[in-house]
Order: sequence, then structure tokens, then C-alpha cells
Amino acid sequence: MVEKLSPGCAPAASTRHLWLGLLLAAALALAAGLAWYAFWRQPALAEAGPDPWSGPVPVRLVPVQRKPMVEQIKAIGTVTPLQTVVVRSRVDGTLSRVLFQEGQEVRRGQLLAEIDPAPYRVRVAEAEGQQQQVQAQLRSAERDLARYRTLFQQDSIARQQLETQEALVAQLRGSAQTAHAQVDAARLQLSYTRIEAPASGRLGLRGVDAGNLVAASDAQGLVSLTQTRPISVVFSVPEPQLAALRARWRAGARLPVQAWDRADQEPLATGQLTTLDNQIDIATGTLRLRAQFDNADDSLFPNQFVNVRLQVRTHEDALVIPVDAVQYGSQGPYVYTLQDGKAALRRVSLGPTDGTHVLIASGLQQADAVVLEGLDRLRDGSSVVEVRDGEPPQTAAQLQQRAQADTRSRAQAAATPAAVSASTPASAPAAAAR
Repeated sequence: MVEKLSPGCAPAASTRHLWLGLLLAAALALAAGLAWYAFWRQPALAEAGPDPWSGPVPVRLVPVQRKPMVEQIKAIGTVTPLQTVVVRSRVDGTLSRVLFQEGQEVRRGQLLAEIDPAPYRVRVAEAEGQQQQVQAQLRSAERDLARYRTLFQQDSIARQQLETQEALVAQLRGSAQTAHAQVDAARLQLSYTRIEAPASGRLGLRGVDAGNLVAASDAQGLVSLTQTRPISVVFSVPEPQLAALRARWRAGARLPVQAWDRADQEPLATGQLTTLDNQIDIATGTLRLRAQFDNADDSLFPNQFVNVRLQVRTHEDALVIPVDAVQYGSQGPYVYTLQDGKAALRRVSLGPTDGTHVLIASGLQQADAVVLEGLDRLRDGSSVVEVRDGEPPQTAAQLQQRAQADTRSRAQAAATPAAVSASTPASAPAAAAR
């Protein structure tokens, strides 16, 4: 008797066979990948050499130096003229002549422009005429007063008539003084038609051309004048750096100041500190200072941005290292030194700086050397290899080989004295027997 299969059995068996085939194919692919990695990838990694991130860290060392160091305060300053004047007319009138060139260097009192003087000459003549009239009246009254005094002594006139004449003379004397002042005022107004330089310096761009009407109330003015010789630089110093500076200032020391360019690469001028402000700015915690420069070569220009280096004092026989060698952590500043081929972290106490080197108050000796380059990958106890000045660039494998060679040479050097000391007792009896 033949059994008939149900219609759903054949699809279920085929589905199981399909999944088994897929699993078998995945296992074969995984085995092929492992075989490729074992026989092809690992030899390639071996040929690539050591991992540069796991090998010794290449560093460059600098010795700790003992030398004089000039303590400096570095700041950012602005070139500020000692005088800046807007040249304006003091009288109203027509600008008849302009006698300067834009950008010209002028001296104090030099004639720059002239206002039409004709109206003011008329006023001077009018004031002088009034003065002469009053003076004539005064002379006539004084002669009458002299006659009245003679007649009064002869008892020919009353006292009241004499006193009236005396009062008239006093009144005319006051009028004469007023007329004289009016003449001086008119002459002064006439002198204002000549516009002269109020200070020595460099002129700017002209604001008004000849032929225009100008007035004393004009805000623009004719031209601006800026004193450039000498010139000053205004800069600010943080409050923590003021103690040594103010001590030197109170002692009457002449503190040199250098002005450097914007990139802080080239010195522009050398001057002297002249002024300390009378209070600290509470918003910034800084004190404003002013230094003055001769500026004979016009190397400093008004409103120019400069880097300032203020020399406070010189520390003789100071222990110094480069500023870039110092690192800062949660426990304060520190440096890395080299000890038995490994980096050693050393805490230090810092003193003042000159911008390039910093004074070491404690933590280092003159015989020490600190790491200057390679600090980014360095940790306390890291294996290091020194890169000496003048050496060509090396790969990580070459640096590691050299570090191993240095380690072996140090081990041999340490073992040599021990071998010599061990052989000394054996050789002594032989020498005695001979």
C-alpha cells in the first residue's frame, strides 16, 4: 500500500536544504578569510616594521644654563602722539591762501593759511579813531582841571565846579582805557587772520580749500596736526607684575622700553618709560603706562599696533631654561628630564621671564637637561631617544634600534667595573707568589 505525501512537506524540506547550503558557504568564506590573514597579512605587517606610536619617543634636549637674564614685561601697545591738534580758524572770513602741503612736516609758529584781512584792518582803523577822539577829550579836560584848581585856590569858583571837572577827567580816562582795549582787540582779531601751526608735527589731509568761507564755529577745521617727534606708546601691564616695576620706578631707575613690529620679529625703536597711571583699571586688572621714543627715523606712526618689551631689571647668574620647555598641570609647572633612557617629570618653581627664557627658582640644577621638543607624546616614564642637533631625520625603527644600542652600552659600562673588582682578589695571590 503506497502512502501519499502531503502537499506541504516538499517545500519545507527544500527550505531546510537551502539554509544548510547558505551556512556552509558562510563557513567556507570565513575559513578562507582567516587563511588569507594568517598566510598573507601577518608577513606584510612584519615587514612594515615597529609601530611608531608604541616605540620610544624622539625628543630634543636643551641644557639648563646659568647666565645673566634681563627681566622683561611683554605687552601690547598703541603708538599715541603727545599732541594732536585740529587747526581751526578763530575768526570768520574768506580763506584767501593755503600755504601748506598735505602730509608736510611743519614747525611751531609756521604760517599755514590766511583769512582775508581787509575787514579786520577796517575795524582796527575804526578803533584807533575812537581812541584818538577820547584821548583828545581827555587832554582838554585835564587842562580845564588844572585851571579850575588855580581858580579854586584864588577862591574864584565853587568847590562843586572843581569836583565836577575832576569827575569828568576820571570818566574820560576810563573811556580812554576802553578805547585802548578796543584797539588791542581789533588788532588781535586781525592777527587771527594768519593761521599758524600751534605745534611742530606732521599735517594730515586738507579739510577746506582756498576761496571758501570759514567760521570759528566750524568743527571740521582746516587740517589736523600730529606731533611725531617725540612720540609715545601707551600699553597696559597686569597687576601681578607691578610689584617689581613700581619698586624700580620709586627707586628712580630709568627703565628702557623696546617697541617691536606686529609680528614681534623686528625691533622698531627704543625709548624710556615716562608715566604710570594713577589707578588700576578694575575691569581689566591692568595699569596703563606710557613710554616715550625720539622717533627720529619715523619708525613709529600714530595709532600703530606694536609689541612692547619693558626691561625691569637684570638677574645676574640666573638659572634659566627656554619658556617652551615648561608644561603646566593641575599641580603647577613642570618639565621633563632624561633619566636612564626614560622621561622623568620634574616639578619646578618659576621666576620672572625675558620672553624667551624663564628663571628657575627651584627644581633643577645646572647639570640637568630638559626636553624642548617631543613633549606632545611624552609621559612620565616613557621610553625616549634623544635627537641631537645636526642629525638627519630617522624612522621609528632606527630610533628604537639606537635606543636599544644605548641601553646595551650603558649595561656594559655598568658591568665593567664589577668584573674588574671581581678579578682583583684572584690576581693578588699570583702576584705574591711571583
